[in-house]
Amino acid sequence: MKEQNVIASFLNGRVRIVVGNITQQQVDAIVNAANPSLMGGGGVDGAIHRAGGPAILEECREIRRTRYPNGLPTGEAVITTGGNLPARYVIHTVGPVWGRSGGRDAELLAACYRNSLALAVAHRLRTVAIPSISTGAYGYPREQAAIVSSQVIAEFLASDRWLQEVRLVFYTQDDARVFLENQKFGTK
Repeated sequence: MKEQNVIASFLNGRVRIVVGNITQQQVDAIVNAANPSLMGGGGVDGAIHRAGGPAILEECREIRRTRYPNGLPTGEAVITTGGNLPARYVIHTVGPVWGRSGGRDAELLAACYRNSLALAVAHRLRTVAIPSISTGAYGYPREQAAIVSSQVIAEFLASDRWLQEVRLVFYTQDDARVFLENQKFGTK
C-alpha cells in the first residue's frame, strides 16, 4: 500500500487510517458491513458484491442454507472468498441499526469488530481492511462508532500478536476526520 494513502496510524503502525474504496484494498480480507440476508444490498455491501462477483453470493447462499437459515445475527461474522476482489476473503458482519437493539447498540457494534478480527486470526490472515460499520444506512452516530470501534480494536490487538495490520477504510475525508477526532487509540 502506498504510504501517502495512510492519513494516520496508531498502535505502532498496526492500525492505519485511510480514505478510499474498501473494494480496492490489497489485504488478506476486507470486512463487509452486510445485511442479515447476506445477499448483497446497498452501500458497502452492494459494492463488495458487485466488485467481487458471483462467487461471494454463491458462498453466502450456502452459509444461509447450512448455518444461518434465518439470516446472520447482528454482531456475528462469517467468511467467504473474495471472488474478483484484490482481497482473498470477505468477512461479513451485520451491524446494529441505531436505536433498534434495546439499548445494546454499543455491545453489538463491538461484537462486529471483535468477531471479525477473531475470524481473521482463526484463518491465519495478517491484514484486514474494515469500513465504518453501521454508520451509513443503519444510522449509528459516527462519533460514537469511532469510540466503540477504536476501543475494541485496541483491546483485541493488545492480546493478539498475529494480526499485522487493521486498516480502517473511510469513504470520505469527512468520515475519517470524525473518526480521528473521536478515536480512543491515543495520539498519532
